[in-house]
Amino acid sequence: MFRIAASGDRQAFCRLWQQVFGDGESFSGPVFDSFAGPGNVYLSEEAGQLQAILSAVPVTLSGHKGFYLYGLATDPACRGKGLMTGLMEWAEAQLAAAGAEFCCLVPASPSLFEFYRARGYQKAFGLREVCRPIRRNLWSQADFDSVTAKALLDLRRRFCPDSVTLTLGGMVRVLTDLYSGGLTIVSDPDGYGLYFQRGDELEVIELFAEGDRAAERLLEAARDKTGAETARITLGHAQPLFLGEGKPMDYGMIHFLAQPFPVEESYMRLMLDNEG
Repeated sequence: MFRIAASGDRQAFCRLWQQVFGDGESFSGPVFDSFAGPGNVYLSEEAGQLQAILSAVPVTLSGHKGFYLYGLATDPACRGKGLMTGLMEWAEAQLAAAGAEFCCLVPASPSLFEFYRARGYQKAFGLREVCRPIRRNLWSQADFDSVTAKALLDLRRRFCPDSVTLTLGGMVRVLTDLYSGGLTIVSDPDGYGLYFQRGDELEVIELFAEGDRAAERLLEAARDKTGAETARITLGHAQPLFLGEGKPMDYGMIHFLAQPFPVEESYMRLMLDNEG
């Protein structure tokens, strides 16, 4: 039986989440409570036993209402029975009936791209990884960790209006998780970046700026703060920064529940998918 979760399903949800993903209730509980939120968790159960779960997180993309499917998990003892396929189809039908125009997701491993393709999803939101040295420049100044979740959403709207956008509550949850893993945000009037320090390298998981030189100034300020001399930067495939550099990477997928719309230039990132 497929159904929408009720508050009393929280414990079983967290138990199956930990069985499949390894995260404790301190992570899965907020997914149930607020990242997806009431009415947005879907279950498959039989004889009172939870078999599969998925969370449908509200998002928008260029004015279109959609949902980000997250935490798709099946009890190992129940795999191979088509339960997740059935649960996805049932949830998508409920979402479409409520006015959703699309669902998107991030496959947890490369092998799952084919699984989702066979269920109506297509690749989208590709990324590009750029590795470059950071020169030393003591004149490059920036602020650190002064960007709130609301401010980050505003910066996204300014620098990349064609991006998959979480609610404020969803972005708060993402930043809370990233900060717990050591995230730093560098910003100035011309751009911002989110990074982790990995020894002598900065792992920059998002970077937007008014041109290459503005982006370099942010990296130079981060070098002055951390001492890191190189950066491994993840950009949206259509971003104009450092054109001609880097290698393409698959990231997300989309399934249209209504009339398709262009997503070739769209961007998706920071989706609580363990970037840290």
